[in-house]
Amino acid sequence: MPTITRIELYHVRVPLPARFYPSWIPGFPMVQNRFTLLRVFTSDGVEGISAGPAMSRERAGLGDVLGPYFLGADATDIDTVQQRLREVGYLGWRNWWIEPAFWDIKGKLEGKPVCSLLGGAPRTIKLYASTGEVKTPEARIEEAEARLEEGFTAIKLRVHDFDERVDIEQVQKTCAAMGGRMKIGVDANQGWRVSVIADAPRWDLPRARRFADACADAGIAWVEEPLPMDDWDAQIALRESSRVPIAGGELHTGGFPELAMMVKRGCYDIFQPDAMFTGGIAQTMEVAKLCKEHGRTYTPHTWTNGIGFAVNLHLAAAAGFADTKELEYPYNPPGWTIEGRDGLLTKPFHHDRGTIQVPTAPGLGIELDRRQLRKYAKRFFVMDRKRLVWFSLRDRGISVSKELDAVKKARALKAPTKEP
Repeated sequence: MPTITRIELYHVRVPLPARFYPSWIPGFPMVQNRFTLLRVFTSDGVEGISAGPAMSRERAGLGDVLGPYFLGADATDIDTVQQRLREVGYLGWRNWWIEPAFWDIKGKLEGKPVCSLLGGAPRTIKLYASTGEVKTPEARIEEAEARLEEGFTAIKLRVHDFDERVDIEQVQKTCAAMGGRMKIGVDANQGWRVSVIADAPRWDLPRARRFADACADAGIAWVEEPLPMDDWDAQIALRESSRVPIAGGELHTGGFPELAMMVKRGCYDIFQPDAMFTGGIAQTMEVAKLCKEHGRTYTPHTWTNGIGFAVNLHLAAAAGFADTKELEYPYNPPGWTIEGRDGLLTKPFHHDRGTIQVPTAPGLGIELDRRQLRKYAKRFFVMDRKRLVWFSLRDRGISVSKELDAVKKARALKAPTKEP
């Protein structure tokens, strides 16, 4: 049994080549792609990696929980990984982005890419260019033309104005200018409203309906997150009346139980759970299966970093929707570039005329660039068996540490042996 012998966590800040103003955080000039990097090592010498988006150092104490919870555990037992992450989340701290590191390990040990572990196979995936900033219609049209020239056949716009006429005008003018040469979607970023810096518009059902009607008339292919993520009744009402498909579901940290309820109730036509938030690979794959059973479409949200993109790329390859729905490709130069998005990877995910090949190497099929790691990442936590002993003694004292160790040893002796 390959056990977990070492865990490392890093603060990562990859600089962006220009300021990037994400539509979902009005007024925020983003100059770095920040995330928390996880590296998990096993007794077989295998390394698994994953990464969760971060604003700053909000996860500074995460290792003190992960170390005692995971060291010595079976690195390939995804069910136990899921349960322990669920237990950590009882205190309100959900870190589902950790789970893919164990799929990375499992794939490497079995010599298979993660998509194959999920029942799929590496393949070519069609992409849609996902913009990230709010722009004038003129600038948006120029951007769409540039993506079309690069080979993309689909693009997603962003609207986020207090005046709905401004949003509708951008959709109408962009669709008219592109003249059916591209499939066009639009994201209203109302699912999880952020107004920590500048204020942000707040849509209700009547506004969402008016916007959906305008999008249907203009020829938009889908409308994404036009209502708050937990306003399920309004979502259902909009979807039932809309002439354009309604999409959403990217950041539901309640995982499969929450999203399963939404699929069954018919909150969206297109579900976009991002495994880094929505229960890891295991739970998100179950959501995709449920979408198929209920006649819904699945395609994941991928706007995090290169590691998160890799995770969701494998899910897209395995879920069975890739022939009918393009995968999101976060790309908004000059600020949000491939290098800024995938800055720690030896092989960034460059597209090929609007398509991408799923990695064929075992696990997630990605490798960390050691030079970039030294340059942009700062390790803030490391724990192995020896460090765990000292941590326990320092944190709990000798008496309590001995009692905990005795309970764990007794549990290990009672644990059933797994079938080979």
